[in-house]
Amino acid sequence: MIDPFGRRISYLRVSVTDRCDLRCVYCMAEDMTFLPKAQILTLEELDRLCGAFIGLGVERIRLTGGEPLVRRDVMRLVRSLGERIGAQGKQGGGLRELTLTTNGTQLTKHAEGLYAAGVRRINVSLDSLDPGRFKALTRWGDIEKTLDGIFAAKAAGLAVKINAVAMKGVNEDEYDRLIAWCGEHGFDLTLIETMPLGEISEDRTDQYLPLSLVRRRLRETWTLEETDYATGGPARYMVVKETGRRLGFITPMTHNFCESCNRVRLTCTGTLYMCLGQEDAADLRAVLRDPSVDEEGLRAAIEAAIARKPKGHDFVIDRRHNRPAVGRHMSVTGG
Repeated sequence: MIDPFGRRISYLRVSVTDRCDLRCVYCMAEDMTFLPKAQILTLEELDRLCGAFIGLGVERIRLTGGEPLVRRDVMRLVRSLGERIGAQGKQGGGLRELTLTTNGTQLTKHAEGLYAAGVRRINVSLDSLDPGRFKALTRWGDIEKTLDGIFAAKAAGLAVKINAVAMKGVNEDEYDRLIAWCGEHGFDLTLIETMPLGEISEDRTDQYLPLSLVRRRLRETWTLEETDYATGGPARYMVVKETGRRLGFITPMTHNFCESCNRVRLTCTGTLYMCLGQEDAADLRAVLRDPSVDEEGLRAAIEAAIARKPKGHDFVIDRRHNRPAVGRHMSVTGG
């Protein structure tokens, strides 16, 4: 699939649920209202959609949420997709990688199953190593549960990358500690600029911290070496010489990654967002549930949506009304 700007779409992020067992302050409102079951795609519908995308050239799929591992029987979907890894179609291609983004709370239960299904690397959200701060950021999380999950994943053979959202005045004093901790345990780390998505009862203008500033500060302590390493996602990586681990920066605000965007996002309701920072979307649930639409029709609907993919996002904060330009929560889109 080639979008209107010549970019090949090879990466699909799939939200399998809008639900989560935490309420991270930058992701959800504390009193979130979740979707009724009838609006959520079944695991079989998600599998069919993923199969159609793979047939059209998607090589990497990342499962997200909410928290993907709280979805009942989600491992059935993971195993089904895992069976597609390395299986080429009539025109070649096929799924090369299946990954997962998680908060880690369910990994003690699922890490070995993920590895057995073909998952080889995961991202775990961990914004603070301080138990009190972690609880405040997640509103009710227990850091020990997440840490136990992280080390269960490592023991199962999964490569773990830690994701931390950089928030001014919240966790900006912890990045040196996170780098050292990740180095000690063999994890890569990615820092992410906070993005203006969804009403969350928090002031994003106060939270926003440009990673260009963070990188300058880190260079006072660490030797950051250039690298051409890439995972297919938006992060730009460097190597921390002192630890030997990679440090990634995702910078949608200070230096957007739109020119090389290779991804689209499918929500748990079957809505396809061609850009995280735009509201335009395609309703694939209606197509899926229309008995008159065959596989060719489903692929045609996907291709029509890709033909509308915009050149870039519109991540701005409406400062006059103090609200994000994109109203949906991060948990709805799946990151």
